Amino acid sequence: MKEYVRYFKWVYIILAAAAIFAIALHVGHWGVSRAVDYQRTNKSCETGERVFDYADVLSDKEENKLRALIARREKQTGCDIVLVTLNEPLGEYARAIEPGAPSNEYVRVYAETQWEEMGFGYDKPDGDGVMLVDNWSREDDGMIHTWFCTTGRARDAYYTEDIDHLLDRVYRYVEKNPYRAYRTYVNDFYHDMTGWRAFHLSVPGFVPWLIGLAACVIFVLLNWNAKEGKKTTTATTYVAGRQPDFRVSEDRFLRKTVTRRKIQTSSGGGGGGRSHGGGGGHHGGGGHSR
Repeated sequence: MKEYVRYFKWVYIILAAAAIFAIALHVGHWGVSRAVDYQRTNKSCETGERVFDYADVLSDKEENKLRALIARREKQTGCDIVLVTLNEPLGEYARAIEPGAPSNEYVRVYAETQWEEMGFGYDKPDGDGVMLVDNWSREDDGMIHTWFCTTGRARDAYYTEDIDHLLDRVYRYVEKNPYRAYRTYVNDFYHDMTGWRAFHLSVPGFVPWLIGLAACVIFVLLNWNAKEGKKTTTATTYVAGRQPDFRVSEDRFLRKTVTRRKIQTSSGGGGGGRSHGGGGGHHGGGGHSR
């Protein structure tokens, strides 16, 4: 057992160092988040409400708990955090504002319009913040659609994969426990703005391969002069009299025959496609459907 531990000691050292580094980052993040206290400068917003449960999927107690959580997270992120639940088709509403909007973006049109009309934004009207609109009514395509709208600093902080991750987390709980889903939305936004992705770290795809290659090289260099096992057998160990008897055999080349045949070839072409999505105006964000 001691030999096994000694042989893999560098692996254990690297894992321990990574664990210590992760713990230090989390402790530092916790301390910084407790020290941050943004002051709201938007005095023109028409309302102080942040939870608009028009679909009535939350109890009064759950709404109050979300309001308290949002108030705390807004001070820590410097962003307005708004939640809207609906239970009505938005086709007529959205088409009147943006005639070409597809059914899966009716919630986007609603979110962006309400954000601007209500004057949300922590720093100024139509400023820093996010709004999650979850419409429990099925649209013309038979789907329920959700949109995560980002503006200002929040828009700059989010990449497509970050939005997908947040909405995936919300959808994990929304059908069985809406309160847990919307609490996840608030907390995940807080972590995204003050945690790992707040630094906009984008790692190229080749970096994990480079790290793996470097680890292999380091391992080989450290173990290059390791003690080798003793040789216990030779070419004559199991030969009677310890004298090898080599039987000589040979192949004689007599002639060769070459056959040639022309192979017909043809060429052709093909094509492909890609899909994309988008937002409106100076807003960012993305949506999911269920």
